Amino acid sequence: MKKIISSRITTLALLTAVVSTSAFGSILIAKAETVGASSPAIQAKAVPSSKLLTPTNHTLLMIDHQPQMAFGTSSIDIQVLRNNVTGLAKAAKAFKVPTVLTTVAAESFSGPIFPEIQAVFPEQQPIDRTTMNAWEDQRVVDKVNSYGKKKLVVSGLWTEVCDLSAVLSAIDQGYEVYIVTDTSGGVTEEAHDMAIERMIQAGAAPITWEQYLLELQRDWARSETYKATTDIAKEHGGAYGLGIIYSQEMFGGSEGH
Repeated sequence: MKKIISSRITTLALLTAVVSTSAFGSILIAKAETVGASSPAIQAKAVPSSKLLTPTNHTLLMIDHQPQMAFGTSSIDIQVLRNNVTGLAKAAKAFKVPTVLTTVAAESFSGPIFPEIQAVFPEQQPIDRTTMNAWEDQRVVDKVNSYGKKKLVVSGLWTEVCDLSAVLSAIDQGYEVYIVTDTSGGVTEEAHDMAIERMIQAGAAPITWEQYLLELQRDWARSETYKATTDIAKEHGGAYGLGIIYSQEMFGGSEGH
């Protein structure tokens, strides 16, 4: 008899638990449906994010792309680095982006800025510094301030010294900073990677040079910069550039036309 009573009690408890759980679940579902019904659907608009770079909302700061700095760089192949840096400089020039060139101890130790960069900006004399942190040189900061842009794109050697110090300093002073990872390099892969991670943690956005180029173009119907964009890609964009050459030569391919 005791076993029968115990079994009935256990069964009753299980049924009670099931009913309670079902009731609680129904309440949650009802609440979710109520919230869903009262929340308006998102009405998206065909407008770009304010986080995207445009030709007119930023300044490019290129720091210490010099022979002596390149000699100590091992996180990226130097030939690849020079190609990428040239693509970045040409992109900025094509879109008329305000660009600040700076070097460190050019005459006494590090040598002149890469000739590829100087060729893109032949009339511009790089600001030569003694400070490892370009942001501690008033001339550099004054030049950046003169353009009045809220966003700052940074590229340089070495990632863990010159890039890092300038990026953290600019962020502290209110700039929205983007770091070009494949036109920068460190003395080791770990040094480069940890510097990038530290900058990201501080609020910097990582980008690559080709992403930069295409973000500025963004619409293939923008005919005024279409040729410059595709020419830069053909010269420095590797397989992507080769694909453009192929499509144009074989069947007159052209995006947005």
